[in-house]
Amino acid sequence: MTSTPTPNDDALRQAASDRIAIEGVSPEIDSGRFPVKRVVGDVLAVEADIFCDGHDKIDAVLRYRCEAETDWHELPMRFLGNDRWRAELPLSANARYFYTIVAWRDLYATWCDEAGKKHAAGQAITLELTEARHLIEEMVTGGRGSGADRRSFQSLLKALGQAKGDAAKLACLMAEPAQMLFAQAGPRANVTGYSKVLSVWVDRKRAAFSAWYEMFPRSQSGDARRHGTFDDVIARLPYVRALGFDVLYFPPIHPIGKTNRKGRNNSLTPVADDPGSPYAIGSEEGGHDAIHPELGTFAAFERLIKAAKKEGLEIALDFAIQCSPDHPWIKEHKEWFDWRPDGSIKFAENPPKKYEDIVNVHFYGDAFPSIWLALRDVVLFWAEKGVRIFRVDNPHTKPFPFWEWMIREVQNRYPDVIFLAEAFTRPAPMKRLAKLGFTQSYTYFTWRNTKQELTEYATELTRSDMREYFRPNFFVNTPDINPPYLQTSGRPGFQARLVLAATLAGNYGIYNGVEICERAPSPARRSISTPRNTRSWRGIGTARTISARTSP
Repeated sequence: MTSTPTPNDDALRQAASDRIAIEGVSPEIDSGRFPVKRVVGDVLAVEADIFCDGHDKIDAVLRYRCEAETDWHELPMRFLGNDRWRAELPLSANARYFYTIVAWRDLYATWCDEAGKKHAAGQAITLELTEARHLIEEMVTGGRGSGADRRSFQSLLKALGQAKGDAAKLACLMAEPAQMLFAQAGPRANVTGYSKVLSVWVDRKRAAFSAWYEMFPRSQSGDARRHGTFDDVIARLPYVRALGFDVLYFPPIHPIGKTNRKGRNNSLTPVADDPGSPYAIGSEEGGHDAIHPELGTFAAFERLIKAAKKEGLEIALDFAIQCSPDHPWIKEHKEWFDWRPDGSIKFAENPPKKYEDIVNVHFYGDAFPSIWLALRDVVLFWAEKGVRIFRVDNPHTKPFPFWEWMIREVQNRYPDVIFLAEAFTRPAPMKRLAKLGFTQSYTYFTWRNTKQELTEYATELTRSDMREYFRPNFFVNTPDINPPYLQTSGRPGFQARLVLAATLAGNYGIYNGVEICERAPSPARRSISTPRNTRSWRGIGTARTISARTSP
């Protein structure tokens, strides 16, 4: 006779002990791959289906800890009905929290239920009382609680011995002090933990509630013949604040390259005084960690940061990962760039468009990991200068792993840093960027016009699981997106879009000029195109007007 192989004893015991099912946990993003998002002061409501075989009573707790802590804390979960349980975790720190669920068979609650029913039916409970005494004795000699808890169990055992009659003993065991003691330090049988540890990233409140005003500093002099400076911007701060904004956002403020500099309306033949596109970053004056000389010095920038703070404003900078052909990195790190077979550098292209004044960087090959470290250090450099908000240009064209690593690296040092993803692209990449760390996200609001379109989109953002990780920022327009609605609707249209943006989302923004209903398209973009429609994404083929790469 052939004997049946015996399973590994430890594995068998583990399989037999996991009697509690923990399912349907929420919130949970992609099976726990990504954190959910909240802000300081929020309460994280965690729910799960928790159940066991048979009729035994069960109990559960939410275990949690802040990332900087080593010890776990517990919050009791409460039974909602139909096997659904819930706990609410107050979030008080701008930090990452971890959480999971632990459940067990509650021997005391099961005993109370059974003994109470028998006593109410007039049945003898002598043996049940003996079982309860044995349970308390186990807590006295080897319970999971503290020394104080064991002494409390000892006192309960003494009170049980002094009680006269079964009814009195039952009342002693089911009294509130006994219930509280068992809830705190009672036995846990068949303890089962959820298979995953989940996380929530808790931002400061401005991550969820902010109003952005975008301007080009070089346009703030009030004199078309003079380049604006940071001091000119300081003079404009009360105006911006009076409009109700709390974030003042600048396109790149770095030195601008001269090679292939663009002129007005993207012209390839600039005149001598054309300032060029601020997105063509880098010249002999420096790169991403330098300031365009005509804007001012670092001392002037520091004055601006302080003055903005006094006005209740924060300065947001553009983080654009692109270089002019004159960027110092090209000489210092040739391995970071694309070179053609003839030895010339490859310019940025989005056929049929060409950006002769810009070159892109590599993220892999010989450029890895040095380019990752350099780009991280650029953000850290400006964070050290007092900047805590970054709008990131076209993040969907750079590797997702880079962003996940870089954002966490920065927030490990400066947890209050906010990143806004300017990713006008397909829904899946936009969602991925939000999941892997971007604090806020540009949206399709700019191209949603009808009541049905707006209702459907707002419903998607607030009723699907996107609400757990995707924080929309409803920009009414941008320097290079002047939507057809604003071109044709007049002042009422501007008013409508501003009110919709400010009330449908916690974050919204405008490019300066909305407040005076500036709507004329650039000469090259006067035709109005209509976005194509799909089920969940309407393409971004709208009329683009004053280019962000060329506007003053």
